[in-house]
Amino acid sequence: MGFDVTGKLIVKFDTVQKSESFKTREFVVETTEEIPGKTINNFLKFQTTQDKTSLIERFQPGETIKVHFNLRGSKWEKNGQTSYFTNLDAWRIESVNLQPATSSANMPAFQPEAGYSGEQVDDLPF
Repeated sequence: MGFDVTGKLIVKFDTVQKSESFKTREFVVETTEEIPGKTINNFLKFQTTQDKTSLIERFQPGETIKVHFNLRGSKWEKNGQTSYFTNLDAWRIESVNLQPATSSANMPAFQPEAGYSGEQVDDLPF
């Protein structure tokens, strides 16, 4: 199942070569949540793997992005200890343009079709 979240890119980390055939890259996105009386900031750390590690490259800290991701959970056992990990695996990143819509003052003036005289023609059959 896929999820998505929109927020501000805070930091992007270097790609890490974990083994000869596996690499990852992490980045952090800040989201805000309004609850009565306060705003909560969440800092979500995502990971990309393999050929997806370059997805974050074109975005700069401070930019608002939309991240599409999957939740992945792992169980890891070592020396008789069991640990559980949850990863937010990003698979697509989009730029989000938060600039206000163009006002009518900035829109070009309406230009009627060539040959339009302004007269109303009543060509309705009733």
